[in-house]
Amino acid sequence: MTSEPNDTPSILIIGASRGLGQAMAEGFLKEGWSVTGTVRGSKRTPLHELAAEHGSRLAIESIDITDPKDTEALRSRLAGKHFDILFINAGTTNEDPNQTIAEVTTDEFLHVMVTNALSPMRVVEGLESLVADKGLIGVMSSGQGSITNNERGGREVYRGSKAALNQFMRSYAVRQAATGRALLLLAPGWIRTELGGDDAPYTVEESIPLILDVILSKQGRPGLEYLDRDGKTVPW
Repeated sequence: MTSEPNDTPSILIIGASRGLGQAMAEGFLKEGWSVTGTVRGSKRTPLHELAAEHGSRLAIESIDITDPKDTEALRSRLAGKHFDILFINAGTTNEDPNQTIAEVTTDEFLHVMVTNALSPMRVVEGLESLVADKGLIGVMSSGQGSITNNERGGREVYRGSKAALNQFMRSYAVRQAATGRALLLLAPGWIRTELGGDDAPYTVEESIPLILDVILSKQGRPGLEYLDRDGKTVPW
């Protein structure tokens, strides 16, 4: 499965209903891409407002990434299509992010790990067949997933979930070593979103051009890289 040279480039963004994912969809549309973005559930979202402005260039699909059956259903609905990029934008944290690993409840721990580590990888594996042979598969990670850079502690459950995601993606990359696909773990920085909170130093508006540049620059470079918003390698 390959992209035709004259085709409009296309991206499938998992988790684009609002915030960073919706802003990424808008950014790719401005770059001339065809975008398919997913939402969870049937409620109207900012992505729907964006779709009203861009017509057929933005398609909306529904998926709950924590439900494997939803991934299978999405793959069936998109059968016959191909994308130059698949990007999974997923993230959550426990109710009190300052809790230590010993303090968090088992239910909250499972919720964060399933949402941040297990489910994104299930989506990667489940939808990889929709990605062009020399396309790109990316997942939103975090600089807090770096074990090397963890010198201050804090946000233990979130850190652990992103470190697990990074490890799982590295294992996936080993199995993909013979392919021509580019694989990306992106650490976008601390951004002022619902997840990031009001204290975050970066706005969505100033972050999106940097994020898009890293993703687009990674195209055509096979293998896995863990990069920050400036395209610099993050130590594992």
